[in-house]
Amino acid sequence: MKKSNICIKSTLFAAISLASCHLYAGDLTVYTALEPEQLGDLKKGFEAQNPGINIKWVRDSTGVITAKLLAEKARPNADVIWGVAATSLMLLDKEGMLAAYAPKDLDKLDDKFRDARPQPHWVGLDASLGTICFNTIEGKKLNLPEPKSWKDLTNPVYKGKIIMPNPSSSGTGFLNVTGWLQSMGEKEGWAFMDGLHSNIDRYTHSGAAPCKLVASGEAVVGISFDFPSIKLKQQGAPIDVIFPTEGSGWDTEAAAIIANTPKMAEAQKLLDYAITEEASKLYNRSFAVLARPGIAKIPAGYPQDIANQMIKNDFTWSADNRSTILNEWSNRYQSKSEAKK
Repeated sequence: MKKSNICIKSTLFAAISLASCHLYAGDLTVYTALEPEQLGDLKKGFEAQNPGINIKWVRDSTGVITAKLLAEKARPNADVIWGVAATSLMLLDKEGMLAAYAPKDLDKLDDKFRDARPQPHWVGLDASLGTICFNTIEGKKLNLPEPKSWKDLTNPVYKGKIIMPNPSSSGTGFLNVTGWLQSMGEKEGWAFMDGLHSNIDRYTHSGAAPCKLVASGEAVVGISFDFPSIKLKQQGAPIDVIFPTEGSGWDTEAAAIIANTPKMAEAQKLLDYAITEEASKLYNRSFAVLARPGIAKIPAGYPQDIANQMIKNDFTWSADNRSTILNEWSNRYQSKSEAKK
C-alpha cells in the first residue's frame, strides 16, 4: 500500500514538473538598458502579439549590462538584448556572441540604424542624444549663466556644480564622450574634458541620474540624454533642457539575439516585433528620432530640426576604440566617480 502511494506521488510529482516545464517553456530572458518606465508597455505589446512567450527582464545601465554579457560569454543567461547601445552590441559581436537574423520589415529601417550585413547581427530602434539640464531656480540663486554650448561648461563659474555619467558604466556617458572626441577631434576633445573635469562635482553610474539630481535641486548642471531631460521638464521640474550649439553625440538603442540561444524561434519573434510600427510608436513616447522613418512625431521641448542636432557619428570607430577611450578616461577622471553600489 505504501509502495503504491509512493508510486502515485512520484507520478504526480513528475506530471507537475512536466507541466511546470511547459508553463515556462516560452520565457525569454531579455537584457536591457531601457528606462524602467518603458518596459511595461513594450512587454505588454509583444506578449499580446505572441501568446505563450513571456519576457523576463534583466535591467541595468548599458556598461553594467555589457560587462555582464561579456562575463557570461561561455554560458549566456540572456536570450535577447533589447535596448542596449549599438556600440556595445558591436563589441559583443566581435566576441562572436550575436546571431545573424534579418527581422521582418528590415527594409523599413534607415540604413544608419542597422548592421549593414544582409543578415544583420543587430538592428537599431531609436536614438539617444546628449543634452544639458540646468536648474533655473538654483542657477538664479547662484547668479549662474545658463550654458548654451558644451564649451560653456568649462567656465570656472561652474566649478563643483556639474554632474555627468561615467562612460564606463553608462551608455549616456559613453555617447557624450565619443561625441566630443569625434566632433572636436581627439586632441581638442580630451582638452575639453580636462577643463570640464575641473568643474565636475561627481560622475554617476546612471545616464538619467544627472538630470534627476538637477531637477531635485541637488545639482545645478547635469549632462544627460534627451529622454529623462525632456520628461522631467514636461512634469514641471524647474529645469531648462539645452541641446548644445556644437551638436549632440548620440547612439542608437539596438536589439540582437544571443548566439546559440535555445529559444531561437521565440527570440526571432521578439526581434520582429522590436522594429514594428507599433513598437516604434512606443519608442516615440520617449525619443524623437526613430530607426524607422516616417513615424516619429517631434515631442515638445525638442528642436524641430532634431536631425541637424546629431553629429556625424562613426559607430565602428566608437566600438573599435571603446577600451582605449575608457582606459584613458579612467586614468584621467576616475577620482571623482561615485562608488559602485
